[in-house]
Amino acid sequence: MGAKTIIVCEAQVPFVEGGAEFHVRELVRQLRAHGHRTELVSIPFKWYPKEEILAHAAAWRLIDLSEANGRTIDLAIGTKFPSYFVRHPNKVAWLIHQYRAAYELCGTQYSDFEHTEADVGLRQRIVELDTKMLGECRRIYSNARNTAARLAKYNGLVAEPLYHPPRLAARLRPGPSADYVLSVGRLETVKRVGLVIAAMARVDTPLRLVIAGDGTERQRLEQLAHEHGVADRVQFLGSVGDEALVDLYAGALAVIYPPFDEDFGYVTLEAFLSRKPVVTATDSGGPLEFVENGVNGYCVDPNPEAVAAAVNRLFADRAMAASLGEAGFERASAVTWDGVVEKLVGEA
Repeated sequence: MGAKTIIVCEAQVPFVEGGAEFHVRELVRQLRAHGHRTELVSIPFKWYPKEEILAHAAAWRLIDLSEANGRTIDLAIGTKFPSYFVRHPNKVAWLIHQYRAAYELCGTQYSDFEHTEADVGLRQRIVELDTKMLGECRRIYSNARNTAARLAKYNGLVAEPLYHPPRLAARLRPGPSADYVLSVGRLETVKRVGLVIAAMARVDTPLRLVIAGDGTERQRLEQLAHEHGVADRVQFLGSVGDEALVDLYAGALAVIYPPFDEDFGYVTLEAFLSRKPVVTATDSGGPLEFVENGVNGYCVDPNPEAVAAAVNRLFADRAMAASLGEAGFERASAVTWDGVVEKLVGEA
């Protein structure tokens, strides 16, 4: 496979950095490491008011990235909505996610789409455009089976799941377990950190919860910790640097990660590569593609009692927790970047 000139397309929310942003930047780095001339193209995305959504999608459609500065661009890789609207004769999608509020989150507390004429019409238009724009792609990949299943259900399109290691894979390491469990990620409703906080009221002392991440829900979650009487056992660190995060994974007894219908979730693999078991929920989506109940962690009902019971089992049997973590490491170690690059570039 010869060297190619490649554009990776990113819909970026200014001042926000999370799994999707890490995903595209690491993809660019890996493509370059494999010898391809690669550039990241980002356009800001705003989803509110909802009337802005189609305008931001149209911005991508106005762009032709078939060549730049007299040089032919061999391949354009779209990622999350609406970056795959870009015009290019050889377009591939590695779908992180679509605009989920218009899809499976519609009708839940995690979406602002209501059953009004305007919202129903906008949702239908987004689905129609997604189907057309993704249908233009020479190949469609997804970051997980969960994402591919959603695409098949709503758009009638087939995507091949393509897993990749987390950004910190080479730096993660095990360490002796301290008396805390770890929650990592943005503090947003769909991540359900509140569920973990509520579970702490039923978790044996002196075990603590350490939360690494920030977001719009932080103030509400801090109040929730007070309401459940566990504020002294819940530590909010906010956003932390890479070295601090590596240390936090190394010292945790386990990682608690019960988002609602997650697409992929770096956290699961990061925990496993740190040889830590993961407690997730039966409706968490992507993590269930890696977490096997009783093998490398626990998959429990999404309620505080079930989460607390799993954590208490791990706390009571450190040897078992370590064994589950080792099994998780074996699972995560099989995920590499070489196959990802080979698939995405293909015959570009």
